[in-house]
Amino acid sequence: MDLRSKFTGTGIAIVTPFNTDGSIDWKSLEKLLEFWIAGKVEYLVVLGTTGESATVHGEEKQQLFSFVSKQVAGRVPLVAGIGGYDTREVLQGFNHFNLEGYSAILSVAPYYNKPNQEGLYQHYKALNDAAPLPIMMYNVPARTGQNLTADTQLRIAKDCPKIFATKEASGNLEQVMHIIKNKPADFLVISGDDALTLPLIALGADGVTSVVANAYPLDFSEMVRACLRGDFATARPLHYKFTDIINTMFAEGSPSGVKFYLAEMGLCQHTFRQPVWPVSASLQSKIKGLMAEI
Repeated sequence: MDLRSKFTGTGIAIVTPFNTDGSIDWKSLEKLLEFWIAGKVEYLVVLGTTGESATVHGEEKQQLFSFVSKQVAGRVPLVAGIGGYDTREVLQGFNHFNLEGYSAILSVAPYYNKPNQEGLYQHYKALNDAAPLPIMMYNVPARTGQNLTADTQLRIAKDCPKIFATKEASGNLEQVMHIIKNKPADFLVISGDDALTLPLIALGADGVTSVVANAYPLDFSEMVRACLRGDFATARPLHYKFTDIINTMFAEGSPSGVKFYLAEMGLCQHTFRQPVWPVSASLQSKIKGLMAEI
């Protein structure tokens, strides 16, 4: 299966479930993996932002990569989240981690340092030159503090053959349209914003790496497939089914919101590693109301 076939459709930026003592809840993770696969999503992303990758360190990262690979056993493609604000450290991660069973790497744009566009280009060029697997770059300026402009992403797409896709979460439709219009033919543009997935696919995007699909994999992935085949009459009601849900998932930060949904479904605990904190009682009440409506 080629990269386009593997990564067109719905991927999930999966949560990392924790026990109340902060340790990884492996039993819940196994249950979640079966739930997501049964939900007919196209791929899973391990240790993206939603997976609380910033608070999972050292050997724990390898344990997560290996556990998911073993449990999934090739049933869906896997993507390993390996990114950071230190280019050298990201490259060391490429050399250190055993990524058996993985098809690609998701690497977020460097955060905190706010490098200029040339620095961002050189970061991804260095990753391209050393990557053990194809790379999906990730532009999420609301979290990183710096936008990967359309021109920089296109430059990377044209100069870096191992970088096969961008997960675009800028929220800037004009920027995404510029990328789609001018990208290489085989380069994938993937929505990083659940709420904009339908319009982005209508504009020519190839799918989504989703947060909401953690809790609603079956309906959300069907919405995406309907969009991709041009059946917006089927997709539109599903899109609007999720607009309020998506808003509540991000109202007090992610993954606090989506983990409350999953806890209400009995799939994991509403627990985190600080500084992530549970959603407020008022938001919990609102979420329960939305779930009852569905």
